[in-house]
Amino acid sequence: MNYRNKIFVWQYLESYKKDKKKILNIVDKVFRSGQLILGNEVKNFENNFSKFTNNKYSVGVNSGTDALQIALMSIGIKKNDEVITVSNTAVPTVSAIVSCGAKPIYVDINENDFLIDTSLIEEKITNKTKAIVPVNLYGQSANYEIIKKIAKKYKIKVIEDCAQSSGAFYKNQPSGSHGDLSAFSFYPTKNLGGYGDGGMIVTNNKKFYNKCLMLRKYGMSKLYYSNFHGINSRLDEVQAAILNYKLKKLNYNIKIRRNIAKIYNDNLDKTDLILPTENEDNYHSYYVYVVRHKKRDKIMKYLSNNNIFCNISYPYPIHSMKGYKKLTKDFNLKVTNKVSKQIFSLPMYPELSDKKIDKIIKVLKNF
Repeated sequence: MNYRNKIFVWQYLESYKKDKKKILNIVDKVFRSGQLILGNEVKNFENNFSKFTNNKYSVGVNSGTDALQIALMSIGIKKNDEVITVSNTAVPTVSAIVSCGAKPIYVDINENDFLIDTSLIEEKITNKTKAIVPVNLYGQSANYEIIKKIAKKYKIKVIEDCAQSSGAFYKNQPSGSHGDLSAFSFYPTKNLGGYGDGGMIVTNNKKFYNKCLMLRKYGMSKLYYSNFHGINSRLDEVQAAILNYKLKKLNYNIKIRRNIAKIYNDNLDKTDLILPTENEDNYHSYYVYVVRHKKRDKIMKYLSNNNIFCNISYPYPIHSMKGYKKLTKDFNLKVTNKVSKQIFSLPMYPELSDKKIDKIIKVLKNF
């Protein structure tokens, strides 16, 4: 495929071209070590990621989905429990809840930032509610000051869904430091992405940490003996080594993302697009740059005709999907339904050149 004249919402090839020699050396070192699963590379990355997120403990797992599921399992989420979350999210947020046998209870979102509307959480709490899973969407954290007060009042746990917020901050504290446990994804598109799947659970609770360690390996505390039902979910040595290298560059890359966002903000503020907002207490990491337009499909087609390819995160709220719509009928998600028909993401990644950014802005201004 000829990429030269096309601008994608995200791609890794420019980054790989720049880091190819380093990446291949890392992979070769792992292969020559004789250790491919749960070795020193995973331990080193877990230690470094704990420090990065201000946590005592980290557990590397197979994916962000597994990170959420194992975190939920570690606090005892089971059949018929209720877990509060949002519908404007990626499927894995809800998939993890359902995989535990629990029922997702959806809360609507704020229209300005697409994050969980904290004023609506308490009315959804019942005696079956065991946890809240706020989603730090698009690179910005939810309002944990309010969420943690509610959780404490009702004695329920908070699990941060940080799949999209590596490197973000809320009230000067890193994403992943606000929940009882937090779950990260290292899917390739993410701010901190590997060259395959990967995920991480972080916590300051030793009991939850030890439970997660066993849950990721069939519930085992020693070889070939399960203490309880677990799953097979282990971050491999290759991805851990690559992620450890990329973690050193994450803060710098987020500064570039924020600079691209500022260029978009400064140049598109007079257009008909509704631009993203950065809340006062947040340091937005801009995993994606999400805008709104009432004629989304028309403008996206116009952009693609100009070789600019965007994405929608997410066109289908979870509650509207065939696979999940029967789980609960208590819907009052007007904002979620409204914005799902208007949102789309402009190209956003650190290697996006000034020339490409200028073209995107020029084409949008001419719409």
